[in-house]
This record gives sequence, structure tokens and C-alpha cells, in this order.
Amino acid sequence: MKFYGKTLMLAALLALAACSSTSEQAEPQSADVENDSCGASQYQSYVGKPLSALDGVNIPHQVRTIPYNSAVTMDFNLQRLNFLGDSDDKIIRVYCG
Repeated sequence: MKFYGKTLMLAALLALAACSSTSEQAEPQSADVENDSCGASQYQSYVGKPLSALDGVNIPHQVRTIPYNSAVTMDFNLQRLNFLGDSDDKIIRVYCG
């Protein structure tokens, strides 16, 4: 009986490990086309360019540019297009939210 208990416990631990979050991994740079309600996939070419590259660009969606180390609200809006900048003022991510 002890063998089955240990085997069951090991199986449960392996199942939990398989379901663990991978939040420490970097998120993919490309937008999820299925959930692209703000049109982020159309602006992936801006990744690597300076945030100033957005000056004068007419974007029909609500837009938020997020410079490095900036405070932003935590509200989640799938219609809003976000451009995230790094410490060199380069766009590192374009996403909805």
C-alpha cells in the first residue's frame, strides 16, 4: 500500500509541475493574432525603433507609449495599443492591453 501512495504522490507532483506558470520566461514579441483586438500585429515592425518613431503616426486605436521605468495604470483595455520602451528609449514590445 505504501508503494501506491508514493506513486500517487509522485504523479500528483508531476502533474502540478506540468501546470506551473512560466511567468519568468520572456513573452513572445509577436502579437497573438487571435487576441489582436487593438491591431498590435500591424505595428510589430516598430520593435527595435525609438519611441520617437511614433511621432506623427496616425493610429486609429487608443495608444499608450510606455517609456522605461514609467508608472502606468494597471487597467486592462484590449482596445488599447501599447508600445513599451527600454532604457535606451527603443520599443521592445507592442501589445494590446
